[in-house]
Amino acid sequence: MGKPLIVDLPYPDLSGIEKDPVSAGIIRPAYGGGHGEITAILQYVYHSLFFDCYGESDISNVLIDISVAEMKHLDILGEMLLKLGSDPVYAVCPPFYEFYSTEGISYSKSPQNMLLDDIAGEMKASSMYGEMAEKLCNEKVIAVIKRIRMDEELHIAILKEQLKKLKNRS
Repeated sequence: MGKPLIVDLPYPDLSGIEKDPVSAGIIRPAYGGGHGEITAILQYVYHSLFFDCYGESDISNVLIDISVAEMKHLDILGEMLLKLGSDPVYAVCPPFYEFYSTEGISYSKSPQNMLLDDIAGEMKASSMYGEMAEKLCNEKVIAVIKRIRMDEELHIAILKEQLKKLKNRS
């Protein structure tokens, strides 16, 4: 298992977060939505298998490290949903469950396309977290969302660096 590839700053403390169904509804897509943390985790693991098979273990390891960071985000969001009074089910909007589906995962197999899809996913995540921060009124939740977004921005930079290295080797 890799080490999470994250910004060297602590995550805000979740203590003191209280029941807030509006905030829970805003952050839920990042937890259980089709383009949220679960999709990122699964996509990175899938792509890392191909990079490893292609003899690109350095890129494979980076993707695993990013997936571990996304697992950390999933854990934080799940705990926050519980504190906000919401069941952290893998669905977009309880109680009208639209359960999680893997349809958002990129199943690209070409090295360049995999990295491009991973970059696009991180850009979408960063944008989603930015929009969430603007909609939220709960300052404690906003702080957590902004901190997670910092990791997503780091992932974009690292993935672009990996893409550049890959292109230079070709």
